[in-house]
Amino acid sequence: MTENFSGGFSGNVDRGDGGTKIEMQQSQSNDDSIHEKQSMFKSLGFLDRFLALWIFLAMVVGILLGNFVPNTAEAIDKGKFVGVSVPIAVGLLVMMYPILCKVQFENLHLVFKSREIWHQLGLSIVFNWLIAPFVMLGLAWAFLPDKQDLREGLILVGLARCIAMVLIWNGLAGGDNEYCAILVAVNSLLQMVLFAPMAIFFMKVICHSHDHVELSYAAAAKSVAVFLGIPLAAAVTTRLVLRRIIGSRNYDLFFLKWLSPLSLIGLLFTILILFASQGHRVVHQIVSVIRVAAPLVAYFLIIFFATVTITYRMRIGYKLATTQSFTAASNNFELAIAVAIATFGQNSDQALAATVGPLIEVPVLLGLVYVLKLIAKRICWKD
Repeated sequence: MTENFSGGFSGNVDRGDGGTKIEMQQSQSNDDSIHEKQSMFKSLGFLDRFLALWIFLAMVVGILLGNFVPNTAEAIDKGKFVGVSVPIAVGLLVMMYPILCKVQFENLHLVFKSREIWHQLGLSIVFNWLIAPFVMLGLAWAFLPDKQDLREGLILVGLARCIAMVLIWNGLAGGDNEYCAILVAVNSLLQMVLFAPMAIFFMKVICHSHDHVELSYAAAAKSVAVFLGIPLAAAVTTRLVLRRIIGSRNYDLFFLKWLSPLSLIGLLFTILILFASQGHRVVHQIVSVIRVAAPLVAYFLIIFFATVTITYRMRIGYKLATTQSFTAASNNFELAIAVAIATFGQNSDQALAATVGPLIEVPVLLGLVYVLKLIAKRICWKD
């Protein structure tokens, strides 16, 4: 494997079946057009080109369903899976599986032999666990000094590091899928250990919450096991078994091409269900939603552009910088929502604040995908 940490990981292991040739052609294509950052949905053409429109329509349809179709939210929330409604859980799993199937798991062990990967992991841990949660804490106090419950919901969002949608944003912006998978795995392990004690520390020690807050390690562990463990295990099994059966060339050229649209379908389905389940609350508690949205927008922009600036000044290549930036700015909303509901109740302001998180994150980070690609083109940020 060739390791190029200024521009991402590229696997050039000779498999004797055409795989090397394909990868060399892809590498040559990147060199010939450094300005054009490749989207994971590039081959879909029409769907990819109008992705922002489809997401906007999914949001609008969801809000309309939540407000004009009776009992929509109740029907969606009737079945729960690890504290998250079953339709949302299904959408997340469908969304993640195709992306993980593209990761070269068979070559990841070679990546960890380089000292540079440990430097990158250390940088990501600093962004995700030392900077981002405290930025969210500061913004929550700055925007909501009189709303303790909403502040606590935002704290949960800031502490829940992303393991799902970051794969979508990273892929759309042309980031490094292998490195993103590594970061997701590392953040997942850290989440199991750090989420509960840090949440209690932030709420009880720093914010002096008067509520009886009990957060267990089990909630974080279950969320990670389901929303990362299931699609990851399925992807690893699929890649290792199917490539042996049909060959690497057929796997890359045909199976992945057929599978890729499922990520987009899963994303749109998840967004529609999210907005449908919370559409009524969003409209009827619009003041609280706007007050929560303001610090969320500020958080996503601050963390994202701070990470982009730091990685660029450190001369990190576009692909790795993209992965670092979207990983730092994204959040694990399914964990934040599940913990808020389990700890404070379904109709609590904490649950409302956690739910508003993905409703704001989706359009903001989608916009940042296009902004980052434009920036990279203007400054000739090479891979």
